[in-house]
Amino acid sequence: MRADIDEILRYLRVRGETPADLRERVERTADELAETLRPQYVYRAFPLTHQPDGILLSGGAMLPGALAEKMLRGCDTAVLLCCTLGLDFERRLRALERRDMGAAVILDACGSAWVETGCDMAEAEIAERFAPRFLTDRFSPGYGDLPLSLQPSVLAALDAERRLGIHLSGSFLMTPAKSVTAILGVADEPQPARMRILRDETDLRISKGRDELCRLNRWILIRLSFWTARWAPFCKAAGSSPAVCRSC
Repeated sequence: MRADIDEILRYLRVRGETPADLRERVERTADELAETLRPQYVYRAFPLTHQPDGILLSGGAMLPGALAEKMLRGCDTAVLLCCTLGLDFERRLRALERRDMGAAVILDACGSAWVETGCDMAEAEIAERFAPRFLTDRFSPGYGDLPLSLQPSVLAALDAERRLGIHLSGSFLMTPAKSVTAILGVADEPQPARMRILRDETDLRISKGRDELCRLNRWILIRLSFWTARWAPFCKAAGSSPAVCRSC
């Protein structure tokens, strides 16, 4: 199994028909990542009660807001999940950034899709554990009106710092950056795809932490990478500076 290639291209902001050379690079990077690094995850189930000010989990965490109420309607259990690619991915990415920024942009997008694939793996395991009951779509702090300030409670409930080595910044961003927290509900009846409907209606797709901040950078850098590859042979004659073309 590897990350979904179309999802990676979406992270790279590729529109329309994908150039064959770009798709080949993405597929090769995704394959190498899948062969050498497996997402790590932990999860834990909590009975829940619906209260006027939110959803209270038996471990003490409170999920406030309309999104949690909507997503967990009809559920008596919530599963907290955390998945990460760990510090090994961070080290690979930083090293590659020093050598080849274009390749690093592709690896970064592959990492974003691969950690989501890890969440899919965990979700399949959770579904098997709770069968024949049904799961909701997963949703996360930072979606809708569910605040990022919930992150400390989620990570503490999962003992994620000890088990996965995840730490939080003062603004609730996780380190390693390719880390995801999520919540799923468990119910006796099939649940509508509420998050998928919400994404379709609003084109909502929240990327965690640095992913969200770097969308424009990815778009720019991947195009700079291809510009450099195409025009590098002519840069010396044109007098381009090394800052523009590293091949010179």
